[in-house]
Amino acid sequence: MEQFWLPSLEYLKAVLKFNLSSVIDILIVAFIMYKIMLLIKGTRAVQLLKGIAVLLVISALSSVFNLYTISWLLGKALTALAVALPVVFQPELRRALEKLGRGKLLAPTSLLSGEYDRVRLVAEVTRSATILSKNKMGALIVLERETGLEEHIDTGVKIDGIVSAEFLVNIFVPKTPLHDGAVIVRGGRAIAAACFLPLSENPYLTSDLGTRHRAGIGITEHSDAVAVIVSEETGTVSVAVEGVITRNYDEAGLQARLTGLLINQAAHSLSTFWPRRA
Repeated sequence: MEQFWLPSLEYLKAVLKFNLSSVIDILIVAFIMYKIMLLIKGTRAVQLLKGIAVLLVISALSSVFNLYTISWLLGKALTALAVALPVVFQPELRRALEKLGRGKLLAPTSLLSGEYDRVRLVAEVTRSATILSKNKMGALIVLERETGLEEHIDTGVKIDGIVSAEFLVNIFVPKTPLHDGAVIVRGGRAIAAACFLPLSENPYLTSDLGTRHRAGIGITEHSDAVAVIVSEETGTVSVAVEGVITRNYDEAGLQARLTGLLINQAAHSLSTFWPRRA
């Protein structure tokens, strides 16, 4: 009887030990992948990864259906992409290494809710731009949409305050610590102020557009963000989106423009995923 149970117990111990090690191994890998996903959340890397996933799916389908030419082209493209990835993800890799060096990579990360009152946000930003325009106070307000701006948020001062017209106006009061640079708004909150943005490299911009306007255009060339710019010299209110700037907005015009960009387009995007039933 003992000879029957001893091998069985040894085998059971070996199986349990193997399974426990596997579980720990899987949990560690899952935790690391989770932290990596949090790291790239709010950056352009999310859209880039979606593009890569689409290419992989198309490549797999072309192999299944014996589409040799498409499969060969995609294979070459993916090989070139593998070489280019370290360059494409250079900002994210730098941020990851910096956080790892500071011991913040494994620190808890707060997640902001994606639900917020867009109508109130449009009203407050419009009211703040109107006040800034009347007082000829220069301002640059960047409204994040789908493409994350985390790498630009890191260049500024974190504030994470609820957006209100009074709050935004106070930030841009001349000679105050945060008046230089841009305020980046995510959802209904001003995440950071005094942020540095990439300047537009468009050679066809008119010479009367200064650094603030070129920064507003530049961020919209790199992302789908909306930039509201108030000129310090003239008080003119402008809106930049997709690398194109439109100027001379009054209060009603600005509210209508932001409503179209932040509310109507968001509703249209949702309707494509949840079509109404007749």
